[in-house]
Parts: sequence; structure tokens; C-alpha cells
Amino acid sequence: MDWRSITFDWNRARAFLVTAEEGSLSAAARALGMAQPTLGRQVTALEEELGVALFERTGRGLALTPTGLDLAEHVRAMGEAATRVSRTASGHTTEIAGQVCITASEIYSAHLLPAVVTELRDSAPGLEIEISATNSVTDLRRREADIAIRNTEPADPELIAKRIADDTGWFYASDAYLARHGLPRDMEDLAGHDFVAMVEADEMVKAMAGYGVPLTHDNLQIRSDNHLVHWELAKQGTAIGIVPDFLGHATPGMQRVLPDHGPVRYPVWLVAHRDLRTSRRIRLVWDTLERHLASVLKPGSVG
Repeated sequence: MDWRSITFDWNRARAFLVTAEEGSLSAAARALGMAQPTLGRQVTALEEELGVALFERTGRGLALTPTGLDLAEHVRAMGEAATRVSRTASGHTTEIAGQVCITASEIYSAHLLPAVVTELRDSAPGLEIEISATNSVTDLRRREADIAIRNTEPADPELIAKRIADDTGWFYASDAYLARHGLPRDMEDLAGHDFVAMVEADEMVKAMAGYGVPLTHDNLQIRSDNHLVHWELAKQGTAIGIVPDFLGHATPGMQRVLPDHGPVRYPVWLVAHRDLRTSRRIRLVWDTLERHLASVLKPGSVG
């Protein structure tokens, strides 16, 4: 925000707004508990300061000019904000309300966030919560979301980030799949099994090779970049899937494949824009997310 561009006096703006709402200088002066000449001078000073005419004199009253009508809407919003500031400072309001958008992966959105939203609705029913379930990185600088749950630390210095947990994941297969194809005993046994790929086969082969898993194109005849579809395919016994351990362990009928190997480990970060540090509703949602995620996942190092 360019603070230097704000040059008018708030007291004069308040005098203008009350005069516009009361319809006359005398009524506005009574509402503000001040002398009418003093109020009149404040309104005149604002007109001179802005270089516009705000009122037309009509008989004993005042009527807003077209410019005054436009300006009144903006000043009214300022007045409402000032009222909220005063009430908050005096302890007259503790309500937390407004919109908050949380973005997270499809798995986190479907299996971790509902409990968070339930608690938030109980503690702050004035909140309007949106979940943006996507595996893509949402641009917080463009206000596409307010808080993001990510598995990589953001490099943007305009963002606040805290590593609040670590997650792990590995391969899981359904009882039905293992009954048909058998339980792999070692990495070499994986050659005869089907896997659900999340990305193109070449990329999946390369990624898994980094964890010592010798997959080939023959293993990856099924692919979905939607993680919920990926998990449903594994649950239905179509192929072996890879999901976070908190979800795999909690799903009946699913077994971890090669439990003595792995897992894949990755950090969990909470991320928000720096401008949101002073927002009570963002702070409440952030703190609730941090507590829930840390209780379900392994606590991570603070960043």
C-alpha cells in the first residue's frame, strides 16, 4: 500500500460522512457532540483538500453531489472499519468472521481437513471456509488461497512458512489384489506386479529408482494424476498404490507392501502471505491446522 497517497484527515472525512447521513450540519453537529461552525469548517476543509464539491445547498438542508455520493460509500466503509477497531480494542467483540481459503493436496483435503473444518465451525461459526483441493502449487501472492499445506519449502520471501510435521508414504495393496497376485517378498518380486502411476511412466520409474524400487514401464500400465482416484484404484484391487502412511494404516483391507523397506519421507509446511500475519481469522485457522497436522503426522522441525 502507498501510504503517502493518503493525504486527507480522518476527522474531516468523519464530519463529511455524518453530515451526509444526517442531512444537515446542525443534525450532524448534534450527533458528534460538537459545535456546528466547527463541523462546517471540517467539511469545507475536506472539500478544499480533495479539490471537489461534496454537497449542494438545498434550502435548509444539504444534498450530496455525484462525487459526494461516490465518496460517501468509501468513507462509510472506513467508518465501519473504525467501529470494528474501537470495539475490538475495548473488548466488546471477540467474534472471528470472514472468508478463509485453504489449499492442499487432494489426499490432505479429503482425509485431514474435514476434522479441521469441523472444529473451526464449532469455535468460530462466523468463518466461511473454502478448501481448494489441488496437487498444483497455488499462488498465494495472487490471493488464490490464504493458507497452503505444501511438501516443499517456498522460496518466495513474501511468504511465511513453518515446517510443522513430517509425513511418510509407501506402497499399499488390497487384500483382494494380494490374494490374486501374491505378496511380494523382496524388490525383485515387484517385477510381476501392477502399480498405479501418478505421473508419466518415465518420471515414475526415475523417481522410484531414487528409493531403490526397480519399476519399469511394464509395471505402470495404469495412471491417474488424481490422488483420490489413484487410492480408489488401489483399494479396489486394481494395482498397488502409494499413499501417506496415516491413510494406508487406517484403511481396512489394505496392507503395506514390503514393510521392511522405505518409507518415502517428506516435510509438511504451512504457508501464508506475510500480509496475513495480522488477521485473527487467518491466525486461528493456521493454529488449528498446525495442531491437527502435528497430531496426525510426525512432528517436524520448526522452520
